[in-house]
Amino acid sequence: MADINAIAKQFVDFYYSTFDTNRAGLAPLYRDHSMLTFEGTPTQGVASIKEKLEGLPFSKVQHKVTTLDAQPSSPNVASLIVSVTGLLLVDDSENPLNFSQVFQLIPDGSSYYVFNDIFRLNYG
Repeated sequence: MADINAIAKQFVDFYYSTFDTNRAGLAPLYRDHSMLTFEGTPTQGVASIKEKLEGLPFSKVQHKVTTLDAQPSSPNVASLIVSVTGLLLVDDSENPLNFSQVFQLIPDGSSYYVFNDIFRLNYG
């Protein structure tokens, strides 16, 4: 298997850079059987996930990754689980929000797609 930490870092860098500048550009990372659970609300399918991400109630956002961990998620397929924690700056707020996000990435040709995506703000 390729270096999963390098794959995870490349994915996370691309994901948050795209999220912060063009949320609609994330749609190709998902498939119709992909699932996003955002703050406890599940959404399935590319169109629904794209609508959810584009409909989030802020215009500007910046992700700052604090930790990134990756593990293989299957002995038979080169899939991986990626766990991220970090800070989220929304609109013009000076107070960052803590977040955590977990992705399950499944190989698709020479790339990966997001099969599962779980996002939570961390309070307290």
